[in-house]
Amino acid sequence: MSRHDDSISIRQMLDHVEEAMALARDRSKPDLASDRVFYLALVKLVEIVGEAAARVSEPWQAAHPDIPWRLIIGTRHRLIHGYDTVDHNILWDIVTLDFPPLAAQIKALLPDKRA
Repeated sequence: MSRHDDSISIRQMLDHVEEAMALARDRSKPDLASDRVFYLALVKLVEIVGEAAARVSEPWQAAHPDIPWRLIIGTRHRLIHGYDTVDHNILWDIVTLDFPPLAAQIKALLPDKRA
């Protein structure tokens, strides 16, 4: 076993993707503008998904090219460094459109395949 277990980072990605989706359930895009805590929570969860993705080894990423690693990691960088220009539409689309299929992809990679 290597010093870093990629499955830990993959599990963290899934946990935070699912948490973001759960927070957005029964909410709407306008809530991002009217509920600052909701907005900040989603931003943070998306950041964590990107950070966890960055911790996945290059060989493991290369073995699973169907996951958009660079895009996920790049989104984290954009949120961290461009915190003052986050587009609510893009954030909402990431959580509601991109995260559900990403969750399914990640689940398929996990050894225990838990939901």
